[in-house]
Amino acid sequence: MTAHEDPALLADLQQLHGFLAERMQGRWQRDLPLNELVGDRWQRASRLGFGEGASIYDSACVFGQVAVGAHTWIGPFTVLDGSGGLRIGHHCSISSGVMIFSHDTVAWAVSGGRQPAARAPVAIGDRCYIGSQTVIAKGVTIGDGCVIGACSFVNRDLPSGSLAYGSPARISGRVELSGNGEVRLVHHLPDPSGDRSGTGP
Repeated sequence: MTAHEDPALLADLQQLHGFLAERMQGRWQRDLPLNELVGDRWQRASRLGFGEGASIYDSACVFGQVAVGAHTWIGPFTVLDGSGGLRIGHHCSISSGVMIFSHDTVAWAVSGGRQPAARAPVAIGDRCYIGSQTVIAKGVTIGDGCVIGACSFVNRDLPSGSLAYGSPARISGRVELSGNGEVRLVHHLPDPSGDRSGTGP
């Protein structure tokens, strides 16, 4: 029997939904889908073995062996493919819609299934920001303190402190971190948006 066939059950669910939605709005000024209201992002991260204080949205998909460091935020609608191995450091921000793949099925598809999927580990260092809708391909290593602009395609390694964006992503500058924690994004190459304020992507 479904909730629609049981008016009392449906009423209870709607009442619960309303309570959870109001609580979320009151605490965080957010209106989220029911699954995000019921689940706990920090508990899920803990269950997956992520580091202390890490969180991951209910809508994020996790496959294979994925290691995530402390206080890293995994946003909604992300894909963490650890089928070839995936490691993400501490204090990273993995924005909404980011997809990180440690395998591809190019050879499998083109060969009509005669070749296996290709796998290679992905490593993302500490204190990295990965912008929304970015795709990271198998075998990539991203160093510490990198900033990747939104909608980028990363298919090659990036050294620590890189500011990169584009498809494919290219290094356009560097990330500077002062002793007091102030962050400065320094562009070496012309910013396609015309913004030279130093605020970055």
